Amino acid sequence: MSSNSKQPRRQRALLTQFSSNHLHLRNPWVVMFFGFSYPGFGNLLLHRYAKAFILIIWELFINQYSKINLAIMYSLQGHFEQAKNVIDERWFMLYIAIYMYAIWDSYRSAIDLNKITLLAEVEQSTISPLKMGQWDINYLDKRIPILSLAWSALFPGLGHMYLHKVIMGVFMFIYTVLIMYFSHIPESIHYTLIGQFAKAKDIVNMQWLMYLPSIYCFILYDAYVSCVEQNKLFERMQSEYLRNAHQPAEFIMPI
Repeated sequence: MSSNSKQPRRQRALLTQFSSNHLHLRNPWVVMFFGFSYPGFGNLLLHRYAKAFILIIWELFINQYSKINLAIMYSLQGHFEQAKNVIDERWFMLYIAIYMYAIWDSYRSAIDLNKITLLAEVEQSTISPLKMGQWDINYLDKRIPILSLAWSALFPGLGHMYLHKVIMGVFMFIYTVLIMYFSHIPESIHYTLIGQFAKAKDIVNMQWLMYLPSIYCFILYDAYVSCVEQNKLFERMQSEYLRNAHQPAEFIMPI
């Protein structure tokens, strides 16, 4: 048998200078929910960044022209006629197919990756705890889930940078800055702090503001879960290293 045939077929984790990515079990329904709440977030939860970024940018583009956020806002207020009138049907018809695909693909991919995760755990491929390069140093370590949650609550993207998911963190940071700028949230906060509540309300652009609830729900959930799962990966890596490097071969496991 050749040496290549003994190598595990499936990699459990990958550390690069700018990101940490690994396989772990996920609830397909949770992944599908985030794909439903915002196209692309389901794939982002699975760390499939290329497809996720394309869907997220498409959502921003098509939503702006079809005015779906305004229609949702009017529907929640009970103004169904206004919701109907504000929709641009020419763009809305292009939205439906991609939206359904984002939901379906999130659920399907989660199931497939769960199967691959179980197979990768059986094969127990080697996990490299350190990646060093010219731009950055990435390493596996125990981190605090509540701290990743707090940084994400302060501003989307910071929690993921704390976990050294730099690519995703920078993308969500820039994306949120763009949405806050066009929704006039900073000005609204300023007028609220000085007591001009009517002006704070009038200046807000609701078409842009309606993106933020989905973004915050996703970013808080993913930062916390990612931190927990990375801690599990670190513990597993340490356990396997100590067992292989320091445990006597004749030791009998009690279980």
